[in-house]
Amino acid sequence: MKKMIVGLVFALSASLPAWAQKTVTFAYQDMMNPFRWVQQTGEVEKATGYKINWRQFGGGGDVIRAMASGDVAIGEVGSTGVATAISQGMDVELFWILEDIAAAEALVARNGSGVNTIADLKGKKIATPFVSTSHFQLLYALSKAGLKATDAQVLNMKPPEIAAAWARGDIDATFIWDPALAQVKKSGKVLTTSGDICKQGACTFDGLVVTRKFAKENPEFMVALVKAIAKSDADYRGNAKTWTGDAARVAAVAKWSGAKPEDVADAMALYGFPSLKDQASPAWLGGGADGAAAKALAQQANFLKEQGRLQSVAPDFSKFVTTEWVTRAMK
Repeated sequence: MKKMIVGLVFALSASLPAWAQKTVTFAYQDMMNPFRWVQQTGEVEKATGYKINWRQFGGGGDVIRAMASGDVAIGEVGSTGVATAISQGMDVELFWILEDIAAAEALVARNGSGVNTIADLKGKKIATPFVSTSHFQLLYALSKAGLKATDAQVLNMKPPEIAAAWARGDIDATFIWDPALAQVKKSGKVLTTSGDICKQGACTFDGLVVTRKFAKENPEFMVALVKAIAKSDADYRGNAKTWTGDAARVAAVAKWSGAKPEDVADAMALYGFPSLKDQASPAWLGGGADGAAAKALAQQANFLKEQGRLQSVAPDFSKFVTTEWVTRAMK
């Protein structure tokens, strides 16, 4: 009997796909997007048989450190964080544009702080998560206004810490995203948005990066993940009002991001969610060194080096941007 059981177990295990029953740790942040519905439904797990350990982090810098340590295989990271990771020698690839940030991040000054323009921030306390897209655009905005980063007190805080510091009156301004952005807007003035700064020549995005080793060893998982996100994004783009009018979807976004359900629709409307076709084109991941993603990464890395935030810059960021999984998902 024992031999029969062992033989049955062996036969069953041999019939499973090679990628079944594997575990992957996925780092995510608190942005509001259609991907949160994919997390909630377990669609990728159902399609692949993988167990996904979802771990939330407060900023791109934390995600990068976790990936560098080997604890995390896939993560949500802003373009500035991606540029930093690549420049520091991490063997990762950007395979999906999670969000075109557009107007979803903003520089807000507290009412009563005496700040009415970016130039007025001289000597003021400004909070932002370091090595984030907000951090990059804050430094860029200060530079455009004729200020050095040292002309203001730029403080490194995670989004929940920023919300708490704002409530206490400890900071004069912040460059941040939702859900903290929705809170500070209630008692502050928007000085500029990520979209405004993009028009000045410094665009940002949030992306998904994966260690090259994991991607190479788990191709079926990568394709299934991209297909699931693309489908959810397409559903949202097709009718945003219907999507955010669905209580279950809104609850999922609120749950995974830590936002209030009533803030979800307005926050998601500030982002752009590129289609599979757009992802593969030079408008985003495609085009090699001339593609928008590779260009943005190079620009942000060079700017951070000028600011003394990076010691060196990768010579060719296009080597770390791939359309492989998008292309395979489109077939």
